[in-house]
Amino acid sequence: MRREAAPVNEQPFQMDPGPEPAEQAPALDRGRLRRLVLGKPKNVEDPQLFHTLTLAAFLAWVGLGADGLSSSAYGPEEAFKNLGEHQYLAVFLALLTGFTVVIIAAAYSKIIEHFPFGGGGYVVATRLLGPKFGLISGSALLVDYVLTISVSIASGADAAFSSLPAGTHWLKLPVAFAVIVLLTLMNLRGVKESVRTLVPVFLTFLVTHIVIIGGSVLFHLGRAGEVAHEVTSGLSHDLRTLGFVALSALFLRAYSLGAGTYTGIEAVSNGLSIMREPRVATAKRTMVYMAVSLAVTAGGIILGYLLMAVHPVEGKTMNAVLAGELAGNWNLAGIPIGKGFVVVTLASEALLLFVAAQAGFIDGPRVMANMAHDSWLPHRFGALSDRLTMQNGVLLMGITSLVMLVYTRGSVDALVVMYSINVFVTFSLSQAGMIRFWLMKETRKKHADWASHLPIHVIGFVLCFGILVVNVVEKVGEGAWITVVVTGALVGLCILIKRHYLGVFARLKRLDQILTALPVSAPKELSLQPKKPTAVLLVGGFSGLGIHSLLTVIKLFPRYFANVIFMSVGVVDSATFQGVEEVDRVREQTEEALRRYVDLARGMGLPAAFRMSMGTEAASECEKLAGEIARDYERSIFFAGKLIFERERWWDRLLHNETAYQIQRRLQFAGLPMVVLPVRVLE
Repeated sequence: MRREAAPVNEQPFQMDPGPEPAEQAPALDRGRLRRLVLGKPKNVEDPQLFHTLTLAAFLAWVGLGADGLSSSAYGPEEAFKNLGEHQYLAVFLALLTGFTVVIIAAAYSKIIEHFPFGGGGYVVATRLLGPKFGLISGSALLVDYVLTISVSIASGADAAFSSLPAGTHWLKLPVAFAVIVLLTLMNLRGVKESVRTLVPVFLTFLVTHIVIIGGSVLFHLGRAGEVAHEVTSGLSHDLRTLGFVALSALFLRAYSLGAGTYTGIEAVSNGLSIMREPRVATAKRTMVYMAVSLAVTAGGIILGYLLMAVHPVEGKTMNAVLAGELAGNWNLAGIPIGKGFVVVTLASEALLLFVAAQAGFIDGPRVMANMAHDSWLPHRFGALSDRLTMQNGVLLMGITSLVMLVYTRGSVDALVVMYSINVFVTFSLSQAGMIRFWLMKETRKKHADWASHLPIHVIGFVLCFGILVVNVVEKVGEGAWITVVVTGALVGLCILIKRHYLGVFARLKRLDQILTALPVSAPKELSLQPKKPTAVLLVGGFSGLGIHSLLTVIKLFPRYFANVIFMSVGVVDSATFQGVEEVDRVREQTEEALRRYVDLARGMGLPAAFRMSMGTEAASECEKLAGEIARDYERSIFFAGKLIFERERWWDRLLHNETAYQIQRRLQFAGLPMVVLPVRVLE
């Protein structure tokens, strides 16, 4: 894993006399405001940290399962509407919907077993089908999670306003905006904090919908024979008039256009890193909770539509109509409890849809981090904030979901079309990858029962790819083309980003040639002299970049510095924030690199030592560490290397971190001198 040294910028060295006391107030105020909104920083070296941040199965079900469960608010409705006059087919539709949920959930449970570090569709496609298929899957997932947020919030606004007068419906879009902003802030604080606040909403939704589904079925048990007769007679009539092929095509079309029902199932495999240990067991338990709750809810709602003879009503969701038909006239001692129940049901549905947007905020940044680690996206998307959240990813998800909400004007129909297509691109690639996995020679040798695992992925692939094809063909003129264009554009952008990083890495390797040209001398124990001038070098891993900086300091200031202190921050990013062991590994790698720098300097006759710290933000940790060093070595001057491109363009600044400028501002504000040592990257 590549670790970059914290750099500095190119401005000439100058002493800073320090700030005036009056100038400190604004910075302090901003700091207090940040802490108030986002909370206090978390310590990555706290041994209990991972336990306190991870989620047990129930909370994971709330945070990730809400995405799948909430799709029952719009998926079954879309499928039922497309049955047209053949509503008796809803019985078969409910059964097939439940079956599909179980199949996809079971297939993703296998993915969890074999890819226990998360990443879901992106990692599966990358490892089993190749990086290009992984890129397509990852890009589709990113667009999917943006749309997860948009469609969940838009659908939640529809549900909330279904029981309000038509004159208030103009407020839907402003309310949706406000909810996205609120969820963005909550997720910047941390995943667990945001999930805990949403538990009551989740439980209220479950209770109210159990009552609706149970009531719809129980109140019509006496009509079981009548319903069976309607199904039999309707099926017989349509087979005579339409024929088997036409009727099957109509049914499969309705089933496929209800694809929004299954869109949240993959969320658990993507968010595996937030699961409590034992991680795989927790994730599989969460998947069971999600599958059972979604299969029962979605299938039950479709049956409810049929049994209660529900039809679409302008300005209302079909779930709102179902709740009103079932409970709207309930009275208890003259009190209209039914109306209150309907309001609570719709409110819980609306709020659960808002909760479902959590999956986009939880998993979207994680997919970005995985892609950034593979250099498909800017590396900054792999960074963690001091609250240990993927701050850049969360902000981007919030902003882009707002853009999509504006573009579609909050239309759930338009958003679901775009949403479903990308989900099933990822589903199809994941199942294809797992089919290849079980057919590989190595897998068959290792798993004697490989043949028993294969059918579930074959069935899953057939279902998912079939749904994908029908949705693209049917909805290409209704917005499906936008998804294809946006996802394709993202794929193209990622390819350009990867090409840039590979070019820079290749040119930087030339610096490593300096390692073979250095004279090797045994390190000598030389005493440090804290009162004399001290050069403090900010370095990363042991490489030509750091050695180039050391040699440049010696050349620019011959026989001036009596000491050299090597300073580094072990940066914990999303790729290494997988457990205590990974954090320890980063610490060991950082210490090893620093020891090699010290040995090199001592071999050149320079008294040397090192200082290090661990953290998620190089700039803030460097500021703290620099203050400690400056107290011990009063005549310190800080140095670091900064990549300088021959023709620097705006994307160079975007793709390579701006830590240099942040550190310079912080140290100069604290009155600590800093010098830039430019490292040229030739074209």
